[in-house]
Amino acid sequence: MPRRKPKKKGPAKGAERDHASEGDTEETASITSSHMSEPDSIEEATLNGQDTTVDETDAQELLEEKMRDNLDGTTQKSVQGRRTCLENLRTAFTRKYLLDFVSDRKMTISDCVERCLKKGKGEEQSLAANLGVLLLIQLGAGDESEEAFKTLQPLLKVTLLDKTAAVKARASCAFALGVGCFLAAEEFEVVVDTMTTLEQIFSESYHKGDGTSPSHTANVTMLHCAALSSWTLLLSITPPSRVIQMVESHLPRLPDLLESEDVNLRIVAGEAIAMFYELAREDDEEFEGDDMDNLVLKLRDLATDSNKYRAKKDRRHQRSSFRDIIRTIEENDAPYEIIKFGTEELELDSWVRRRQYGVLREVLGSGTNIHLTENPLLRDVFGLGAPILIGPGGVKKISRFERHQCNSAAFKARTKVRSKQRDKRVAVY
Repeated sequence: MPRRKPKKKGPAKGAERDHASEGDTEETASITSSHMSEPDSIEEATLNGQDTTVDETDAQELLEEKMRDNLDGTTQKSVQGRRTCLENLRTAFTRKYLLDFVSDRKMTISDCVERCLKKGKGEEQSLAANLGVLLLIQLGAGDESEEAFKTLQPLLKVTLLDKTAAVKARASCAFALGVGCFLAAEEFEVVVDTMTTLEQIFSESYHKGDGTSPSHTANVTMLHCAALSSWTLLLSITPPSRVIQMVESHLPRLPDLLESEDVNLRIVAGEAIAMFYELAREDDEEFEGDDMDNLVLKLRDLATDSNKYRAKKDRRHQRSSFRDIIRTIEENDAPYEIIKFGTEELELDSWVRRRQYGVLREVLGSGTNIHLTENPLLRDVFGLGAPILIGPGGVKKISRFERHQCNSAAFKARTKVRSKQRDKRVAVY
């Protein structure tokens, strides 16, 4: 056992405590300063008049360095390693708007998605499809996103229709194909072709020849739900002249899906029916369909469903959704919801806007508000205007009435412009 070392004479105990206190204070101050440089505290520091330019630059450079490493990592031999890198890139693209970084490396990212879709399996293909959608959202409207979608569209379609591929990968490709077409399709012919492809998938849940509902596994039903969700998204941008044709060909079949065992498929089918009525009544306010009475009875049963074999959460979600759907069909009353983000608000006052917001929120998750604030593409989709720059003094919050007037005017103007554009695209045929 070693001998105890003799005590050395040092400062008094009080002085030691003072010295330790000073050391603790310095260490604590260092930790606090580090915390204040994190992204969550930058805005607060800016409002307090502190200069955070250096901190923001350092954080951005660190993020971009990690993203470059992850892009390189998608070529490694390890399957799990590639999945991790794809997931890291997906997370970064959802949480931040990174136009400069993505635009400079759009070919590299597109090649990464293409390679993983071709050579990957299951989860890797699913992650690659999701990353492909985020690439289009980051690039925004324009030639770059259109070229990227032209490259990815055939691969997404092939994987979707490949019955030997994993069901989860096919579902992600169905979702990516619809959202990508919504954001970046150059011609309406591409939209029509994509809707036909998606219908091939979810039509397998229509009634069989004897009038009974087919039985599918939960994974296959998830695939049908993703295909129908994407199909309904593209229905929201269909020209009025084509909507009338689709009402006759599709509206009589969609009620079959209301009898599915899957609550999500029932709800998406109900929302598709409600959107058909909403769009058809833009041309004919008295539109009722061929068999509205039986349809309302089905919808009312679902809106009051109390079957104990369904999960309580599913019953509550279903009843809430179908009450809104019935109000649209019986009273022509559209759902209304306000989404608040920062100092702004987004009004969802139709099934069209509700579907578009719901799909984009599913892609972006917790980063939806960031992209609504900063991403010009999403702001254009919802008529929010140019991004608002927030300086050290903040922004002046306008009244709800002024905001409502601006949103209404922007929505009407956008609707007129898009209607003209769609009619021109349809006239080509």
